Amino acid sequence: MKQKKEHFSVDRLSFQLGMINCFVEMVACGVKKLALSPPLLPEDFEVVGPASQKMVEEFGIKSYLEKNLLITDLQAEEFTRNKWSLLYYKTDKILESYLELKKKKRHLEKEGKYNKKARQKISQEFMRLLSYPEEVIQEKLNQKSARSPYMLIKEE
Repeated sequence: MKQKKEHFSVDRLSFQLGMINCFVEMVACGVKKLALSPPLLPEDFEVVGPASQKMVEEFGIKSYLEKNLLITDLQAEEFTRNKWSLLYYKTDKILESYLELKKKKRHLEKEGKYNKKARQKISQEFMRLLSYPEEVIQEKLNQKSARSPYMLIKEE
């Protein structure tokens, strides 16, 4: 039986809002300690930001606008370059842990100690904050290169 190849397009803003709704609910339900919005172009934030804030309020969690997301082995730097991300969390302790991890990376870079081993450790800590299971963390660290998790949306 021959399968018909389907072609469809998904508009970027609707896709982003759907992902945000899902991640906000996952944080609110305790499935994830920290979740990230898709990387947003600053002009997209004008539309997405208020809708995200409404979801955050409805689900009773918190968000933080990150204009310079921590880059780790989880994603390629090009994926977030010149884009913003919203971080979703329930407790300030989680946001503090993220910010401390970012500070730790900057310190290692400044000291010239941000080598492959240090990068992997920072990556592991970041993925743990995102509530990734240990086996998934190891899989991601063993990948040859990071790839975009958003297969339906093409960069413009």
